[in-house]
Amino acid sequence: MANNNSQMAGTNSHFELRSLEERSVHELEDENLVSHGSIIRKTQSLDAAPHRSFILAVSEDYGNNYILNSVLSSFKVVFFSNKINLLIPCGFLAILVDLLTSHHGWVFLLSLLGIIPLAERLGWATEQLAFYTGATVGGLLNATFGNATELIISVHAMRSGMIRVVQQSLLGSILSNMLLVLGCAFFCGGIVHSTKEQVFNKANAVMNSGLLLMAVMGLLFPAVLHFTRTELHYGKSELALSRFSSCIMLVAYAAYLFFQLKSEKNLYAPINEEGIQTDGSLDDDEAPEVSKWESIIWLFVLTAWISFLSEYLVNAIEGASVTLNIPIAFISVILLPIVGNAAEHAGAIMFAIKDKLDISLGVAIGSSTQISMFGIPFCVIVGWVWGHPMDLNFQIFETATLFMTVLVVAFMLQEGTSNYFKGLMLLFCYMIVAASFFVHIDPKSIQDKPGKT
Repeated sequence: MANNNSQMAGTNSHFELRSLEERSVHELEDENLVSHGSIIRKTQSLDAAPHRSFILAVSEDYGNNYILNSVLSSFKVVFFSNKINLLIPCGFLAILVDLLTSHHGWVFLLSLLGIIPLAERLGWATEQLAFYTGATVGGLLNATFGNATELIISVHAMRSGMIRVVQQSLLGSILSNMLLVLGCAFFCGGIVHSTKEQVFNKANAVMNSGLLLMAVMGLLFPAVLHFTRTELHYGKSELALSRFSSCIMLVAYAAYLFFQLKSEKNLYAPINEEGIQTDGSLDDDEAPEVSKWESIIWLFVLTAWISFLSEYLVNAIEGASVTLNIPIAFISVILLPIVGNAAEHAGAIMFAIKDKLDISLGVAIGSSTQISMFGIPFCVIVGWVWGHPMDLNFQIFETATLFMTVLVVAFMLQEGTSNYFKGLMLLFCYMIVAASFFVHIDPKSIQDKPGKT
């Protein structure tokens, strides 16, 4: 028994020695394989290093070329896709003439012509962004950036203390949108679609007409208070009433936006000839020409360039009035808004020709509503902050013109249909307004300049 145990112990020890030897051999082989693999990997990595650097260099060159091609393509689309862009060099000429000469008439005309294509391109960039935001937000963006030119000019005039230019240019923007832009849209749409009456959403038109009448009320009471001399504190009550009314109008416009975007979206959907609301979706053949971020970048670039040119335009207004023998009231009410409304003008006509009258109406009447309920009160608040006595007293002549314009347009929109004759009547009304301001002398225009009383 003891011998058996000793033999089994010897056998076990022999097996253990063999297993240890085999394990050491396997480990040595593994180490050789690992070291050999690492050598192979190192060799492969050394061989692949030049190849990898070549790939990185090629990809970097490709990325740079792609960015450069994208920038050039976007630049080509923005500046070489419309014939009106031939007027863009006029802006540079205006700066050059202002630096080399003191001819305010040429500076005014050249800067006026230079802003026209920029305003049109600003509207185009807004439409491109609207493809990515949807119809409702896109309409709001169109109205906002469509009025950016007028607001920029007004801010520059406000900084120069030219309060009457601010008032009259904003008033002229409302008149231009309601009579000239809408009239051209009705007329061109009616000529192209002469065999039928074009229809639009009457509920939306009535809502905007109500807001415009509210704006007229806000402008009318300070003017009546001033000219009847019934102020509680002469010279102060009128300004205090204007600032209070401006705050109310801004709150009303904010409520209108909330109502339009959230509460009653279906109320503002376009309708077809049978009076049935549609989803207002774009045609299948319409697609954005630039990307979302490209359109945003172009919005900021164009806005900055318009702001830069507007300073030259505003500074040359009084000199141009004397040189060209044109009243400042005519320049402010007629010429400046035509430039600022270039985008709305082209867009409204284009959509009316395509039988999308609801969009045309949203551009023209929507812009007028935004200027009257947001632009004018905003300038009053900005003047309050800057210490300028900007008020809602636009004088009796200007307020009466606005009141009659709102009434005429409200009667034109009450049926929910349009034709070329309605457009022709609106254009005739605008001609009468333009002629009236050409023979109108506003004694306060020069008095608002700093240092003049």
